[in-house]
Amino acid sequence: MTVLITALALAATGAGTQIPARDYPSCDLRAQHALVGAPGGSIRDRGQAHVALRANILQADIGNARKARRLTQQQADTLWQRVERVRHGSDGFTRQQGFLSAGERASYDRVLDAVATRLCRR
Repeated sequence: MTVLITALALAATGAGTQIPARDYPSCDLRAQHALVGAPGGSIRDRGQAHVALRANILQADIGNARKARRLTQQQADTLWQRVERVRHGSDGFTRQQGFLSAGERASYDRVLDAVATRLCRR
């Protein structure tokens, strides 16, 4: 009886429902490509700021998917590390060259798109 009441209470409040994977902000690739990050702090270039902003959104979505149990810890860690490698690569190129070229930004966007696609399929 207690289990039934608890289940009905959860259903009535919406607690325990999961966000569909496609509703994560990082799943809207068109909007993600249009993001404009603002340089500031250690971020000196607009391309680098774009990559950092996308990385932040993706990592937040990975964390939310993990909390919702859409991803195992291992899957979440793998996706998180791929995003982190992109962030560090972008930072390194910007530090080395002083800017992130359009080609490099496009390359990083493709890697982030691949991570988002894996996340959003679940």
